[in-house]
Amino acid sequence: MTAIINKPAPQPEIDCWVQGSEPLISDLGGQVILIEVIQVNCPGCFIHALPEVIRLHEGYHSQGLKVFAIATAFEHFEQNTLENLQRLLKHGELQGDPLLQLGKAGFLENNSLPYTVPFSVAMDRLVKAETDVSEGDINQFILSQIPDFFQGDLAEERKQAIYQQAETHLKGRPYNAKTFEMYQLQGTPSSILIDKKGTLRQVSFGAANHLEAEIKALLIE
Repeated sequence: MTAIINKPAPQPEIDCWVQGSEPLISDLGGQVILIEVIQVNCPGCFIHALPEVIRLHEGYHSQGLKVFAIATAFEHFEQNTLENLQRLLKHGELQGDPLLQLGKAGFLENNSLPYTVPFSVAMDRLVKAETDVSEGDINQFILSQIPDFFQGDLAEERKQAIYQQAETHLKGRPYNAKTFEMYQLQGTPSSILIDKKGTLRQVSFGAANHLEAEIKALLIE
């Protein structure tokens, strides 16, 4: 199933809850739901997105906002693992680029994340990728990243280069991340916002600092 704005939000496909747990979306009626999708090997997730989502959780949980996170993997599969997520949540241990970049920026405390995540966190369900990739698969992937790819003004040479890059990416990845693909996410961090009736209202890529006004509006609907 593919998620569509203003339609019922499909249930994320997860491998397991690593911290806490949450009911099905269909059982969370009456609450506004914010799902933050991250990767363990994503510096921006830890510098910008998670601190903002934690702030939103602390500020609006009592008013009916349900927040949880899903860790996914669409690249750097050797870093974005269940084991590394478990170490992150239990000990604040970072891996790869986040460890390097946050360390250089003086963001860490004793080489660990300086805050804890106060809400439930799940691991996206990864399935072994098919070896055969069709033209339709490639086009669908491109459109998830560049919605106006076929209607835009890109030069034909540029389109061919993008197509080849997408084909190489799809043929080279060992796994498909089910929730990431279901919600047609462009990368991490990404935010999924669902209203009190379980309707998907917004999917956005990047830091979550634009969500507060929308959350406030949904909470009083």
